[in-house]
Amino acid sequence: MARTLLLDLDGTLVDTVPDIAAALNRLMESRSLPPFTGPQVAAMVGDGVAALVTKAFAAHGQQADADAVAAFSADYGRNVAIHSRLFPGVIEALHDLTRCGWTLAVCTNKPERAARALLEALDILPLLRAVGGGDSFPARKPDPAHLLGTLARVGGDPSRALMLGDHHNDISAAAGAGVKCVFALWGYGGAAQADGAVAVARDMPEAVEAANRLLPA
Repeated sequence: MARTLLLDLDGTLVDTVPDIAAALNRLMESRSLPPFTGPQVAAMVGDGVAALVTKAFAAHGQQADADAVAAFSADYGRNVAIHSRLFPGVIEALHDLTRCGWTLAVCTNKPERAARALLEALDILPLLRAVGGGDSFPARKPDPAHLLGTLARVGGDPSRALMLGDHHNDISAAAGAGVKCVFALWGYGGAAQADGAVAVARDMPEAVEAANRLLPA
């Protein structure tokens, strides 16, 4: 059976904070609330859109209004790939993994439609066999059902799969699914969230090396 690498998106493949922060700050401005810096937004990313909006309002001592999530989602959906960029070495690493026989799939808490639009704009969607978004299944990370659902889309097996991500949700979901996780140290989570990962990679080439070492062909 082919090896499958499940890839987180925000903070692992793509630096998405510039566009997320821009949309979030437009939402804040529309509610007469102060904007956030990029690092502040990065610290709130990883649990899905609703959680992001809730955290943003809570940071200002407010509760999100009924239309806030929809307003953010619509804005961000129109501006998903304005300033977002692949992290260094990503495109080369994905091609290397494909040549080594890996099946690649994205497993992200970002809504699937937005994830696909971003991946298409950055020209890496054709390298992926599947995209499992935060709204693709009844559960999302850290629930292992999200990983298992994405894995099922490519006909993979947990014993022949790895997860690469930068957030404790990736590690927790992988552990629950019986999948080893490589932590992306270059992402938004930072080393403090790496506990439980079987390997820590400083960049994409190191992640490729770790994947091939942990799960040989």
